[in-house]
Amino acid sequence: MTKDWVQYAKDLSENMETCRKGIPDAWAGFSKMAAGASKDGALEAKTKELIALAIGIAIRCDGCIAFHTRSAIKYGATREEVLETISTAMYMGGGPSSVYGSLALEAYDQFAAAAS
Repeated sequence: MTKDWVQYAKDLSENMETCRKGIPDAWAGFSKMAAGASKDGALEAKTKELIALAIGIAIRCDGCIAFHTRSAIKYGATREEVLETISTAMYMGGGPSSVYGSLALEAYDQFAAAAS
C-alpha cells in the first residue's frame, strides 16, 4: 500500500477546514462553484466525479484523487468505470498519469472496502 487514502482524505479535510475558517469568503465562493458544477444536469453527478478524477490524475493532485474517488463511489462508480477513467487520464496526461492512475486505483479499492 502506497498511501492510506481514507485517512489521507480525513486529514486533508481537517486541514482544509482550518484554511476555510481563515478565508471564509473565498472558500464560500469555491463551495458555491463546486455545488453548481457537480449537481445533476446534462451529465449526472457520477460522470462529473469521474471527469474530475481524470483531471486530478492528469494534473497529479493527490487530494483531488482522494476526494473525487470517494465521491465517485458515493454515486455508484464501479472499479471498471474507474479503470476506464484512468485510461482516459493516461491518454491525456501521458506517463505521469499512469503513476497517478495506479494511485487512483489503490484509492478506489480502499474507499470501496471502507464503504462495504
